[in-house]
Amino acid sequence: MNTEHAHARPLPTTIPGYLEQLRQALRGADPALVQDALYDAEEYLRSELAEQSGKDEAEVIAAVAGSYGAPEEVADIYRQTEVTVNRALRPPQAPRRRSLAGRFFGVAADPYTYGSLFYMLLALATGIFYFTWVVTGVSLSAGLLVLIVGIPLLLLFLMSVRLLSLVEGRVVEVLLGERMPRRPLYTQRDKPWLKRIGEMFTDARTWSAMAYMLLMLPLGTAYFSIVVTLLSVALGLVAAPFAPLFGVEGYVLHIDGVDLLQGNAWWVLPLLALAGVLLLFATLHLARGVGRFHGWLAKHLLVRNPVV
Repeated sequence: MNTEHAHARPLPTTIPGYLEQLRQALRGADPALVQDALYDAEEYLRSELAEQSGKDEAEVIAAVAGSYGAPEEVADIYRQTEVTVNRALRPPQAPRRRSLAGRFFGVAADPYTYGSLFYMLLALATGIFYFTWVVTGVSLSAGLLVLIVGIPLLLLFLMSVRLLSLVEGRVVEVLLGERMPRRPLYTQRDKPWLKRIGEMFTDARTWSAMAYMLLMLPLGTAYFSIVVTLLSVALGLVAAPFAPLFGVEGYVLHIDGVDLLQGNAWWVLPLLALAGVLLLFATLHLARGVGRFHGWLAKHLLVRNPVV
């Protein structure tokens, strides 16, 4: 470690001060990385403070600075580790193609294309679950707040929203390639439970996560309908030349009351197969675009702004 760099700023004397310096040192980094780093640092410092109960925060921070590191050192370590982990986990990148045809058909070599396709199919089920969970949780919590059981039920519901947002983030990162938090937001365990509930209410991420889960129902329905419709049409057109092998004769293609293929006009079938291939690859491009959009949406609604 660089000792001169580590002591460029005075060592903080409180845990919030340490976390603020770490946040400033990580300015410009991915918000998900910042959340993970703050969680690890706060958990470590508070566990050390609990073990060394006879010392105040300043003494504990000074004692662990040599082993855990000053905020600037920890920030540098996290940045370097992030680069190393990303290189190890990211699937091999397909070579960049300069031609229009190469870029069009090269989408098939991107692993996240198929992750996006699978996510669009999965989104209907997760969207129904998230929507039902939020609507049921809000209704029960609001209806039972007049009773003593309503407060712990509300607390459990808000905690479940945070847990589900973490799980959804892991799914988004694996399938869509968007960096999401790998650790939850830290909750100081020795705080009064009323204050912890208040912090959940004032945390904008709680409400944005709920909004995300409500949005997942219409988005999931749209994703599922689009990908199933396009894939079905594309694969049906690709399979058109093989229709004679199965004894299909006469009217082959019938759309909206119009017979596009009549009699034995099999010469049109190769053209339909070509159109099906083009539609299939266009669907892959659409899925990759949807994956990028949804990753952006999840990052903005499920990850806390590190500046706050």
